[in-house]
Amino acid sequence: MLPNSPAQIELWKAFRKEISESDAARTRYMILEQSRLARTEILAMIQIAGMGHVGGDFSVIDILTTLYFAELNIDPSDAAKENRDWFILSKGHCAAAFYATLAHSGYFDPHELSTFMQPMSMLNGHPSKGKISGIETSTGPLGHGLPIAVGVAIAANIQKQDHRTFVVLGDGELQEGTNWEAAMTASQYKLSNLIVIIDRNRLQQGAGTEDTNGLDPLDGKWESFGWDVQIVDGHEPLELLDAIRRGGNEKPRCIIANTVKGKGVSFMENRAEWHHKVPSAEQNLAALKELFS
Repeated sequence: MLPNSPAQIELWKAFRKEISESDAARTRYMILEQSRLARTEILAMIQIAGMGHVGGDFSVIDILTTLYFAELNIDPSDAAKENRDWFILSKGHCAAAFYATLAHSGYFDPHELSTFMQPMSMLNGHPSKGKISGIETSTGPLGHGLPIAVGVAIAANIQKQDHRTFVVLGDGELQEGTNWEAAMTASQYKLSNLIVIIDRNRLQQGAGTEDTNGLDPLDGKWESFGWDVQIVDGHEPLELLDAIRRGGNEKPRCIIANTVKGKGVSFMENRAEWHHKVPSAEQNLAALKELFS
């Protein structure tokens, strides 16, 4: 397992402290700047590896940054801390975004990002528990994250722990039936400690979600399964934080985060081919110029 990075942990703690003392405008700025840095690193990782899922990485990174840098009750120096919040990235193919987030939270040295998907690297194409602290479960096969999260949330209630369980789902992933079995179970057990965030970028491999197997009205579907549902802009940290922190009830909570596949790079945005297309050297340079403009 990769060791954590004490120096990076101190930087992360300082960031979290400043966030906790900042007004809304400063909080938003800091989170979006951290996301911008992560996007540049994701580009570098995929360029070196020659493979990856840049479109989904860019749609989900603002969600991950908001959680890890402003919300989750975690301690990268003690990843197995009792009563910590749990986070599961069910759309495991967006591992580059997850690794960039974990690295800058101090779970491992950011220099390791350059080994993404290289032979013998700990940074596999999908997150693997046991190789990096902070990864609660291995993911990749779609539709498995929510069932695991439901089990974690039930266990927390049995053990009378007050931690929360977060799971990020891709919208195309919702075509997997296991999600709806898990959603029904979460409602049955009134898992108010479970928060689902859906990366609703409306694109999956090769086509739009509505052209493949339509999901709308997505909010109505989750509500019919007994969930408390909110719709937010997934690229607006303050909307995400307000939705997460809003007083709830006995229902599990679903936050539908409307996002843009390839967010931040104009020629990638809302284009299905960037689900797993690798930028050429020229495209990579153009993308970096946009991100730094």
